[in-house]
Amino acid sequence: MEQMENEKYFKSGPVWKSIFVMAVPSVVIILVMIFYNLADMFFIAMLNDTAQVAAISLVGPVFSILAAVATMVGNGGCTTIANAFGAKDLEEGKIYSSVSIWFTCLCGVVVTVILLVAANPVLAFLGTPEDSWIPAKEYYNVLIAGSTFILLGNTLAMLVRAEGAMKESLVSNLMGTVINLVLDPLFILVFRMGAAGAAMATVLGNVAATVYLAIYILRKGNIVTLDIRYAMKKPKALLRVLAIGLPNGIGSILSGFASTFSNQLLASYGTNAIAAMAAAGKGTMINDFLVMAVCMGCQPLLSYSYGAKDFARLKEIIKKLLILLFGTGFSVMVLCLVFRQGLIGMFLKGAVVAELGVQMLTILMLTSPLIGIGYLVTSYLQATNRPTRAIVLSVLRQGALLIPSLYVMNFLFGIHGIMWAYVVSTVLATAVALVLYFTQKRKEKEVLTA
Repeated sequence: MEQMENEKYFKSGPVWKSIFVMAVPSVVIILVMIFYNLADMFFIAMLNDTAQVAAISLVGPVFSILAAVATMVGNGGCTTIANAFGAKDLEEGKIYSSVSIWFTCLCGVVVTVILLVAANPVLAFLGTPEDSWIPAKEYYNVLIAGSTFILLGNTLAMLVRAEGAMKESLVSNLMGTVINLVLDPLFILVFRMGAAGAAMATVLGNVAATVYLAIYILRKGNIVTLDIRYAMKKPKALLRVLAIGLPNGIGSILSGFASTFSNQLLASYGTNAIAAMAAAGKGTMINDFLVMAVCMGCQPLLSYSYGAKDFARLKEIIKKLLILLFGTGFSVMVLCLVFRQGLIGMFLKGAVVAELGVQMLTILMLTSPLIGIGYLVTSYLQATNRPTRAIVLSVLRQGALLIPSLYVMNFLFGIHGIMWAYVVSTVLATAVALVLYFTQKRKEKEVLTA
C-alpha cells in the first residue's frame, strides 16, 4: 500500500528528502487553507462594508476554539499513531485512531449545542460592537451549525498523515477550497448573504472534505480506522492522545482568547481598528500557518524516529528543520513588508483604515523569523513524550506572556502598543523555548536510553 511504501521516508531516506516529502504536502494544504481564509475576506471586502470585515475577525476566536479541539485530537492522534507505526504495533495504532475519531465526533455535537445556545453571551464577550452585531451573529450561527464537520475534517486530515497518506490529506483540502471558492462569490455577491454566505461556503467545503476522507479510510485505511470497536477495546488510550495533543490545543485556545482581548482593546478605537487588525493579521497568519505546516507535516518523522529509538536521525531532522523554519519566517517577513500596501489593499478600501492596517502589519512582521522556533520545540517535546513541557511553552507563548503584554503595552503606547505586545511576547517565548530545548538536550542521552 502507498502509505507502507512511504515508510522508507520515516526510516532511512535522506533527511532533506524525507522532510521535503512530508512537509511539502502539509505546506500545500496550509497554503490552500490560507487561500481559503483570504478568499472569504476578499469577497466580503468587495461589499465595501467595514462592519462585515470586522464581523469575521470578531468571530475568529470561536474558530480558534474549533481549531484547538481538532488540533489537540488530530495532532495527539497523529503522534501516537506514528509512534505505534515506528514500533510496528499496528493494533495499538488502530486503537489510537479510533478513539481520536469518535471523541472528535462527540466534541462536535457538544460544542455545537453549547455555542448555539450561548450565542449572545459569547458575541458580547468577544467585544462585538453594535454596528457589527447582526453580520457577526449570522456568521457565527452558520459556522457553529457546521462545526462537527469542521472538527472532523481537520482531525481526519491530520490522522491519515501518520500512515503516510499525504496525497489524500491534500486532495481533501483542495476539494474543500475549490468548493469554497465557487460558493463564496455566489453566496456573498450574487445572493447578497454577506458574512453568513462566507460561513456557509466554509461549512460546505468542510463537509465535502470530511466525506472524502471518510471514504478513503473505509476503503484503503491501513492504521487509521473508523471502527468504533477499537476505541471500545481501550478507551483509556484517549488520555494519551489528549496529553500529547494538549499543547497544540492550549495554544489554539489561548490564541483565541488573546485575539478576543486584542479585539476588546481595539474596540475602544472603533470598528476601523478591528478591521485594520483583521487585515494585518493575514500577514502573520501566513507565516504562522506555514511554519506550523512544516512542523505538523514533519511531526510523524520526529515521532517515528523516537518510537524506533533512532536518536541520531531525530537530531539531524531537528537541525535541518530549524534551518528551514527560520528561512521560511524570514522570507515571509520580507515579502509581506515589500508588498504590504497591496496585501492590505485587498481587504481594506478606505485610505485611513488601510494606512492603519499597513502600520499594524509592519510591526507584527518583525518577529516572523522567530515564530518557527517555538513550534519546532513544541513538536520535539511532543514527539519525545514530554507533553508537560510542551504545555508550559504553549501557555507562555500564547497566554501568560501575550495577554498581559496586550494590556500593558496598550496602556503605555495606545493602539500601536497592542501590535508591539505581540513582538515582545514572541521574543520572550522564543527565549524560553530555546532554554527548554537545550535543557532537554543535556538530559536526552540518559532519558531516551533509559
